[in-house]
Amino acid sequence: MTQGEAFTSADGLAGLTAYDRTGEKIGSVEQVYLDDRTGRPEWVTVKTGLFGMKQSFVPLAGARRQQDELHVAATKEAVKEAPRVDADQHLDQSEEQDLYAHYGLTRPTQSRTTPAAGGRGNAGMAGAGAGAGMGMAAGEREMATSRSAARDDHKNEMIRSEEQLHVGTEEQEVGHARLRKVVVNEDVKASVPLSHEEVRVVREPIREGDRTRANIGEEQTEVTLHAERAVVSKESVPVERVRLETEKVTETQEVSDTVRKEQIEFDDAKGERRMKGERGAKGENWRDRKQGPSH
Repeated sequence: MTQGEAFTSADGLAGLTAYDRTGEKIGSVEQVYLDDRTGRPEWVTVKTGLFGMKQSFVPLAGARRQQDELHVAATKEAVKEAPRVDADQHLDQSEEQDLYAHYGLTRPTQSRTTPAAGGRGNAGMAGAGAGAGMGMAAGEREMATSRSAARDDHKNEMIRSEEQLHVGTEEQEVGHARLRKVVVNEDVKASVPLSHEEVRVVREPIREGDRTRANIGEEQTEVTLHAERAVVSKESVPVERVRLETEKVTETQEVSDTVRKEQIEFDDAKGERRMKGERGAKGENWRDRKQGPSH
């Protein structure tokens, strides 16, 4: 598949999530770069790095779109190690050649790329035809000259960078709480009243006139005695419902780390070293002082 064959416009490319050829997530697509000659998308920039602060150029050669995903032919490691190029400017020939060489691609003849107008989320087309051979309009020549002059203005400047500390939160397991029940033995005492029968001898005299026959001889009789006894039985009954609940408690924790930043130093015409923001003997800022010979 040749470069840009699958995509004829930048519509909907910005904002997609980019994945490499193995399906590993790379980052989000930020900008789309168009070929000045054909107007077709040729490169996209993808946010990479620990906090997504870096934009790396990824070729659209062999890429395919699947819903909200952009699957590219390069590996995530190759994208992360791509040459550093300012993603807010026109790609010159040397920068584009370095990118093609890094990804092992052949650079199309007279290919130059420009970021799509409006940046992320804008599907506008870049101005086509700049430097595209004979028949270039005067306005286009003037635009190309202006871009060249603008690049010359950046020759004597440097970019000062610094690290920024980003602090977030993540949830992790810190332990487990278990609820279990065990069986224990407990001695229980209870008092219960018990009754029983006892025997006593009752004697009654025979009154005169009672019709009772006398019989002399041996004889015995008996009576049955009754008594109550304690009877013990057991049954299982539910007495309580117990459960575990979690409660989120928020506390403030101070986080500190060391970040690096760059300072700009310069040597003035007198050989004195100054740092950005430092004032001279008369109180003037070094930005306000003219360097070089006086006229």
